[in-house]
Amino acid sequence: MITFTDEAKTKIGEYVEQIDGCLGVRIVANRHGQHHFHYDINLVTENDTTDKDEIADQGAFKSFLDPSSSKNLDGSTVDWVQDLSGAGFKIDNPQAVIRWDDPVAQKVQHVLDEKVAPSLAGHGGWVELTRVEGDAAFIQFGGGCQGCGMSQVTLKEGIETAILAEVPEIKRVLDGTDHDSGTNPY
Repeated sequence: MITFTDEAKTKIGEYVEQIDGCLGVRIVANRHGQHHFHYDINLVTENDTTDKDEIADQGAFKSFLDPSSSKNLDGSTVDWVQDLSGAGFKIDNPQAVIRWDDPVAQKVQHVLDEKVAPSLAGHGGWVELTRVEGDAAFIQFGGGCQGCGMSQVTLKEGIETAILAEVPEIKRVLDGTDHDSGTNPY
């Protein structure tokens, strides 16, 4: 089940009204890694629907989800946000929230979320913690970082430096990424 805030409903309703024959929006959520998603929001006309779509009446429009996206978006909220940097749709997806039972892993995750992820996102990339074993944190790159020629510099001079400074229990950060299979390195 996906929820739309009143602001999102208003904005989508405005877009739907502008297109003759527009029925609503399709939201696609493709999983990348364990907790990373790529989202697309598109207007839908009669020609864009399928028998497999999960359709929900949102009042002024309908939402369309393919079965995979429905699973990936379960419990999510779509909002319309505006601030000094611009405006757009924001999807709060509980499946993208990462929680670790291990307190050391949670500390590493906090460093990745707060200090590393924003700079990697600027290049279309991401990194996730896959596990902690002893004094080692294992990470995996994705998006524009998977296959990037600078990934090891980013690992050693950026990610590892940040983690070692904040998490004294960690002495090494190891890359478990299959960089050869990267499809769009930055």
